[in-house]
Amino acid sequence: MSLDFYGWEVTYDDDQHLQAAQEPKSGKLYTMYHGTKVQTARDIIKQGFRQSPDGMLGPGVYISRNQKKAERYPLHSSVNDRVVLKLRVDTGKVKRINTDNHPMQKTWHSQGYDTAWVPPNCGMRAVPSGLEEDCVWDPNRIEVIDIALAPNTTILAELKGLIAQAKSKPANNGQGSGGPCQICKKATSAHATERCWGCGENICIFMNKHLCQFRS
Repeated sequence: MSLDFYGWEVTYDDDQHLQAAQEPKSGKLYTMYHGTKVQTARDIIKQGFRQSPDGMLGPGVYISRNQKKAERYPLHSSVNDRVVLKLRVDTGKVKRINTDNHPMQKTWHSQGYDTAWVPPNCGMRAVPSGLEEDCVWDPNRIEVIDIALAPNTTILAELKGLIAQAKSKPANNGQGSGGPCQICKKATSAHATERCWGCGENICIFMNKHLCQFRS
C-alpha cells in the first residue's frame, strides 16, 4: 500500500504589517488599527463596523496601519475612554490620495476602488500629523482580531472576551459577506469556495495550507 499526497502550503513574505510608506497590494490581508470610545468598541465587536457618512476621504471606515495614529482618536476624548482595536483588513483595490483637492479624493469608490490610502508626510493640509491613513468603503472587509490598547485591565479583559464570543458565532461559508470565511478563517469579503479535485474537501483560495491523501 502506498500513499500519494496532494495540496499546497503558502509562505508569506511578511507578517502582514506594512511599513509607513509601503503601498498596500490588492488581494492581501493587512494588520491595521482603529481608535474609538469604550462603548463604541463594544458595539463594533458585537455588530461590526459602520460607514462614517463623510470625512476627508468621503464615506467609509477610517483606520490606520500606524497604532500611534489610532491612539489619538477619538479627538478630545479622555484617555480613560479610548480603545485601539487591532484589525485584519482586506484592502482590495487601493487608490493613493496624496495631494489636497485630489480629483478622486471623495469619488475613488465610484471609480472602482475599495480603499483610499493617504501616505505619510505627503503634505496634505487635512493631515497635519503627517501620519498615514486609510479609508475602507466596505465594513465587511475589516475584522477585529485583538485589542491593542485599553484604559485598564478590566476593560481589556471584557473586550477580549467579546472578540472571543464573536469569533465563536456561526458565520456563512464564504459565499457572502458578514463575517470571516468558515474555511480559510480570514477573508471577510465575498469570495468563491470549491471542492478539492483530489479529496473532495471544501477548500478556499485564501487557505494557508491544504493536504489530502490517497491510498492505493
